[in-house]
Amino acid sequence: MTAPPVVAFLGLGRMGRPMSRNLAAAGFAVRAWNRTHREPADPVVGDYRVASSPGGAARDCDVVITMLPDIGEVRAVCAGPDGALATAAPGAVVVVMGTVSPVAVREWAAEVAPSGFRVVDAPVSGGDVGARDATLSIMTGGDETDVARLRDVFAAMGGVVRHLGPLGAGQLAKACNQIVVATTLAALGEAVALGARGGLDVGELLGVLGGGLANSRLLEVKREALVTHSFVPGGSAAFQHKDLGFALEAARAAGCALPVTAVVDQLFGAMRWTGHGDDDHSGVVQIIEALSGVSG
Repeated sequence: MTAPPVVAFLGLGRMGRPMSRNLAAAGFAVRAWNRTHREPADPVVGDYRVASSPGGAARDCDVVITMLPDIGEVRAVCAGPDGALATAAPGAVVVVMGTVSPVAVREWAAEVAPSGFRVVDAPVSGGDVGARDATLSIMTGGDETDVARLRDVFAAMGGVVRHLGPLGAGQLAKACNQIVVATTLAALGEAVALGARGGLDVGELLGVLGGGLANSRLLEVKREALVTHSFVPGGSAAFQHKDLGFALEAARAAGCALPVTAVVDQLFGAMRWTGHGDDDHSGVVQIIEALSGVSG
């Protein structure tokens, strides 16, 4: 029986840490790295080690996963004498699981291809809960053979895995996902602001909406935050705004009109510009309330 590959996992943030732990629990040897180098505070099931550099984590690995905010960070951890591509096994597959621009990931893949490295994009949806429970939805793009090679790796982290097309297709699907998430949160924010302005109990209002056609997974997950106005981030407003920028960039390249997304992008931009960028993305209601003169 062939032993599972050793996987380098670069980026141990709110999503990356539980994702990497789930890989170890599934039997993969994991060599992790984060900008803040520290060993796990609590025990990890399986073979899990934290390296002091990207190159140290990726040494001789056939699979290198990045869970980083943007392509600039991916470039940085992969480049240079102590970067991941300096030590990874020849022909290694680099899996870009953070949300980046579909255009940018294709450009970067073309740059590293002459060195023999393969790139697959595999952004995720499901938030920190999905990362913890290994129930993420994983949207993959890349060569079919490369994606098939990663089947067991993805299965250890996600409940739904789809290969959607060539490189960049996963990031395009994630952009579509983020359009739906952001516009739904903005609509919920408008409903809360209107209800509060009209004297309705917001908790009761959201309970009624949740019992009808207006119900959604977002309403279920974000209801408490919208009622209590406690916006501890599961997904930050700043990242939501970044991702909407990728959607608008892809739309311009494809000649596709996204008028609603363009307006919602401004609302999330306003969250960042008014000091709420680190809030949970459901906190967009604060901007709508401020425009409406509603006290949250």
